[in-house]
Amino acid sequence: MSTPDKGRIYDVAGIGVGPFNLGLAALSEPVADLDCVFLERRDSFDWHPGMMLEPAHLQVPFMADLVTLADPTSPYSFLNFLKQTGRLYRFYIRENFYPLRAEYNQYCQWVAGQLDSVRFGTDVLDVAYDDGVYRLSVQGPGGAEVLLARRLVLGTGTSPNVPASCAGIVDGGGLVLHNAEYLSRKSELQSKRSITIVGSGQSAAEIYYELLQEIDVHGYQLNWVTRSGRFFPLEYTKLTLEMTSPEYVDYFHSLPSEQRDSLIRNQKNLYKGINSDLIDDIYDLLYTKSLSGMVDTRLHTHSALNAAEWDAGRRTHTLQLRHEEHGRDYQLESEAVVLATGYAYREPAFLAGIKDRLRRDHKGRFDVDRNYGTGVEPGEIFVQNAELHTHGFVTPDLGMAAYRNSCILREITGREIYPIERSIAFQQFGAPAAVQAETVGAPV
Repeated sequence: MSTPDKGRIYDVAGIGVGPFNLGLAALSEPVADLDCVFLERRDSFDWHPGMMLEPAHLQVPFMADLVTLADPTSPYSFLNFLKQTGRLYRFYIRENFYPLRAEYNQYCQWVAGQLDSVRFGTDVLDVAYDDGVYRLSVQGPGGAEVLLARRLVLGTGTSPNVPASCAGIVDGGGLVLHNAEYLSRKSELQSKRSITIVGSGQSAAEIYYELLQEIDVHGYQLNWVTRSGRFFPLEYTKLTLEMTSPEYVDYFHSLPSEQRDSLIRNQKNLYKGINSDLIDDIYDLLYTKSLSGMVDTRLHTHSALNAAEWDAGRRTHTLQLRHEEHGRDYQLESEAVVLATGYAYREPAFLAGIKDRLRRDHKGRFDVDRNYGTGVEPGEIFVQNAELHTHGFVTPDLGMAAYRNSCILREITGREIYPIERSIAFQQFGAPAAVQAETVGAPV
């Protein structure tokens, strides 16, 4: 194992390169006095490849790219990507602010390919701390080496979440997969006599819609099961969008942890709902197909999946469901099961070596301060997309990523590299400090 660059000590080591740390890499690149490295174990950037459905698009406008909301003049903007790849006028004529998901992935790959600070195929195995410096033991294309850095930004992302009720059937011999694998195993799914999708969010809806389109071709039965009381649309009205703001993060972060946890449980339609146009498309498709007779599909709401079993002899799964409003148990049989059950943050194993450098709350979670730091020393360890419990539902939002990265850069450098908005909302989220409320739009 070697230490490269003759003892070079990076100012920042970003671990994991998804959209959030890639955005930080792009925003830090012009900062001459900041030496950064970003490490990703995958060989290239590839954002949710299992869900690159052809018509799927982002649920945020193109301004929520890696850099624009921090620096609209950046060469790493989505608009510059379109210009450099000859697609700007086509995007303009399209008259749709929402990039296709595959297009966004291409954009991120384009940015990553221009940044010398980003190193793919480099797996962080262990991290240790020694006298103000973090020692990262990594396995890269050239073999094992040690990198040194004064600060860390953790951006390892989330992993597919498998409900405990399904743990026994994931490797039980039948076809059970998380939606992260959907595209690579779609043909395998469609060879089965019945398919059941479990989940209530955008991914579940996209998969249901695509499989419903081809139900006549393959002749399978298609079921969609959700614990939710209905197929909730993503709430996307403008005053609700003001909650993706610095003011709301201030407000949410100031609340007691128990109240924050309760709020997150009740705000799922703000970040886990379904695009309302897609809900309408699903209904219209069901209606169209019903003109030729009954459609072999069932949609079950209020249904909690409590257990699942695989019957090898009959080659089918039995899903034990409970209708939570009726309080009745029932069963559903399905040859294939798709778990569109979301993603969860799991701490990477390499943090074990620096566990004493991390602040924790009473539940053992990262105790993340307002400026995204979770180290025992301020401005030393930062997290990306691991602060849902402290910063609220905006945590995974692409539209707040440039703001978060601007805050992290300010904490690292001691100055505002990019102007940071502090007040963008017309509404006030907390109790007024004064008796008389300020007039909207009045000069300050």
